Amino acid sequence: MDAILLGTFTRSVLLDVAKSTGRLDAAGVDVTEVSVPSSPEQFSSLRARRLDAVFTSPDNVLAYRFLPSNPLHELLDVEIVAGLDRGLGLCIGARPGILDPSELTGTRFGVDVPNSGFAFVGYELLARHGVPRDSYEVVTLGSTPKRAAALLSDSCDATVVNAGNELRARADGCSLLASATELGPYLGTVVARLRDGAVGGAVDRLVAALIEVSDGIRDGRLLQEATSSAESVLGLDAELAAEHVAVLRDPRQGLIAGGTVDAASLATLVDLRRTYLPAPQLDDILGSLDRVVRAGVLVP
Repeated sequence: MDAILLGTFTRSVLLDVAKSTGRLDAAGVDVTEVSVPSSPEQFSSLRARRLDAVFTSPDNVLAYRFLPSNPLHELLDVEIVAGLDRGLGLCIGARPGILDPSELTGTRFGVDVPNSGFAFVGYELLARHGVPRDSYEVVTLGSTPKRAAALLSDSCDATVVNAGNELRARADGCSLLASATELGPYLGTVVARLRDGAVGGAVDRLVAALIEVSDGIRDGRLLQEATSSAESVLGLDAELAAEHVAVLRDPRQGLIAGGTVDAASLATLVDLRRTYLPAPQLDDILGSLDRVVRAGVLVP
């Protein structure tokens, strides 16, 4: 049995179902899910080999592979091993009492770090709803669960939430105002690792197990297991857990068949970066995807 330390921002229903159904045992991997507070900490831990693999935004992988201005100011030989989902309900959530994006002018917008993929999604969604980037204050709050909690603690007025955090926020009286589905093709979460990672074969077997479970959730064979997992690992009640599973099965924002990564979704991420943090290296990324996406995973 090979041990894997896996860094995540929000606990993963997909991983939990893979454990509970015995898929991980069958794959010969023992996965410890490690909660990380921010994307810089996640990639710092990956660099230091305190993590073997991560569930992360593909924008993070592009930044740490190609852009020297990333928060670590160092390029890492990271690769995308598989695509997992298309955002899992990624949207702008606002504190109770705010019912329209136009009300966010002059407010505080919470982000993981200001120059990260989810932050760019937030900036663009607000801009499309008439709230330009220079009309609100950006505050750094860390991972999605922390930002969701901040909506109720007066630490921010709005933020980007997903992966069940948006459903809990809504249940607590927050408003969900704009969806990442408005941006076109989008890739939310990928499995990534250092290319020379010590447990590369084990990560490959983990990915194969996750793809098998993803197929079972999407085609309905693992609905009960996924719903139970959403209740236990995300703390959702039965109704919200069922709603989260519906998101997992939604082809526009849910789980991805076969672990593939499509070039159009990566182009969306690059365009967002080009809009909100231009860098000369961005012009070459889409022509260099074979340097960051594992062979056989990228599709047109």
